[in-house]
Amino acid sequence: MTRLPEIATIVAIGMGATAFMDVWLTFLKRIGVPTLNFAFIGRWVGHLFRGRFAHASIGQAQPISGERALGWLTHYAIGIAFAWLLIAIGGASWAHNPTVLPAVLVGMATVAAPLFIMQPAMGAGFAASRTPTPFRNCLRSVANHTVFGFGLYLSARCIASLMQ
Repeated sequence: MTRLPEIATIVAIGMGATAFMDVWLTFLKRIGVPTLNFAFIGRWVGHLFRGRFAHASIGQAQPISGERALGWLTHYAIGIAFAWLLIAIGGASWAHNPTVLPAVLVGMATVAAPLFIMQPAMGAGFAASRTPTPFRNCLRSVANHTVFGFGLYLSARCIASLMQ
């Protein structure tokens, strides 16, 4: 059974790593690199609640009330879930003495979610195969999730330092 302090640590690591990724995405957007519209994630999740998993194009799907907020909430919930995955693999001791490699490897592995679940379900195809630049989009996803992995490490390092 997971204790409350462990849950709080996982939540903090996940939120910190997701925020770190968001800073990266903001930087990319400012230099003209297209990034994900979180309203589309909210739209997709909203349609999941209505029983629809896949769309020909999530941008053309019926908008959902509050989809932007739902998208951001989903984004952070997924970040927390991925932090839990890291702690489940690395053990609670990793959170007390974090190292870079496990965090970056888990971050990189999490790219499977958008490439093989979310993108196909949102109409972009497996590994962005239905987009104009699939290889570039896949590389961008891998880079973003690698940044998330570094965020997992940095968040865990900050939290471990605060706990000492």
